[in-house]
Amino acid sequence: MKREIIVTNDGSTTIHLPEWDEQYHSKHGAIQETNHVFIKNGLSLFSTNVISILEIGFGTGLNSFITFLESEKRDLTIDYVGVEAYPVLLKEIEQLNYVSALKANNFNAVFAKMHQQEWEIKNKISTKFSLTKRKQFFNEITDENRYNLIYFDAFGARVQPELWTEAIFKIMYKALKNGGVLVTYSAKGSVRRAMQSVGFIVERLEGPPGKREMLRATKK
Repeated sequence: MKREIIVTNDGSTTIHLPEWDEQYHSKHGAIQETNHVFIKNGLSLFSTNVISILEIGFGTGLNSFITFLESEKRDLTIDYVGVEAYPVLLKEIEQLNYVSALKANNFNAVFAKMHQQEWEIKNKISTKFSLTKRKQFFNEITDENRYNLIYFDAFGARVQPELWTEAIFKIMYKALKNGGVLVTYSAKGSVRRAMQSVGFIVERLEGPPGKREMLRATKK
């Protein structure tokens, strides 16, 4: 499948799949989307200094990199697990402008390390941020009662509906600790109903630029 690097509306880049008319991040702003969906409406909910995060769709590494930057600002200890069935190629990563767009040149080596590290091994990115990348299909996840927060950033239900089903959200529910939270850019009614059917308490929230709404689900 053809893949193109494009510039989104906030000046940050993403990968575009013309055949699907789908992007790894919002064309309205890749960095804006991450900050709104996953940081403002996810990470910022937690007052504890030790947080475990599961990312569904590690992709370009943008969400993990911004989470790392937040950990530096807020002195958080984060255990981050990113699951990805089809890793992005390093030659594509090298074309992405996240370090410069985020004015994070002091952490250029961190972004590189995130992508160069081996899969299936827990690595210390910094003294307080560890990263494990797992090459795995989402339906193969067997973690239980492990995570405080899930970033659900799979390709959209329009192109991969099998990733947004009751079966998948049952796996997510099991993976979260009690009181854990799942956040996603999606606001589809079918997604909300699938979440509710497995026990999540689901909220509709204001979406990032270009989207009216997003969803946040809590395990009670």
